[in-house]
Amino acid sequence: MEVSGKIIAVLPLQSGTSKAGREWKKQEYVLETHDSFPRKVKFDFFGDRVDQFPLAIGDEVTVSFDIESREFNGRWYTDIRGWKAEKGAAPMGQADFGQQPQPGFGQSDFGQPQQGGFAPQGGFGDPMGGANEKDDLPF
Repeated sequence: MEVSGKIIAVLPLQSGTSKAGREWKKQEYVLETHDSFPRKVKFDFFGDRVDQFPLAIGDEVTVSFDIESREFNGRWYTDIRGWKAEKGAAPMGQADFGQQPQPGFGQSDFGQPQQGGFAPQGGFGDPMGGANEKDDLPF
């Protein structure tokens, strides 16, 4: 999966030694997408990838990642583990979380403005439950 956006936070580097005696390190970042309603996504690079993909606040990136969940003491934890980062201008309005847009939830769901406001399309019925057509509120 991939997500594109701007790095808005670089969290402190974490490191340690495993029970097997191996050194490890993890660098976490927060990315903000360029969607109509921007999302913040915290992801990390682990091990050698920390040095392979150094990022800074303000970098425009596209991050390839895997999502993994694990259980510990009866609670579940989810990581977004990056495996590649490409710096450069992120496409505006693009955040690909591995899903295609679902019909009925895109920007074109509301038809062209008509007298009295917007007319819903796609078989959703009247969202206002028969509201007055002369109402000039956009919602």
